[in-house]
Amino acid sequence: MRDAMSILIRPVVSEKTYAQMERGTYVFVVDPDATKIDVRNAVERAFGVKVINVNTLNRPGKKTRNRRTGVVGQRPGSKRAIVTLRAGDTINLFES
Repeated sequence: MRDAMSILIRPVVSEKTYAQMERGTYVFVVDPDATKIDVRNAVERAFGVKVINVNTLNRPGKKTRNRRTGVVGQRPGSKRAIVTLRAGDTINLFES
């Protein structure tokens, strides 16, 4: 069994995810090899909450171009997990 912090890399911070946090849904960047069950167990162990649903999505990296040389490259892709918690459970991500 893998460590929870090796599966959950970081939370996604944006206006859209802040709006989802008020409804009990949190978004994390996760390890590309992690399954939905791995993400569920990692969130439950790390934060002590009950997870109702996990949705995952793979985001491919965008293509980029160097303006001076014209060389085409690519940004790295990432995997995200959208985690829905039981009503009444919250995760305090930004408390000190």
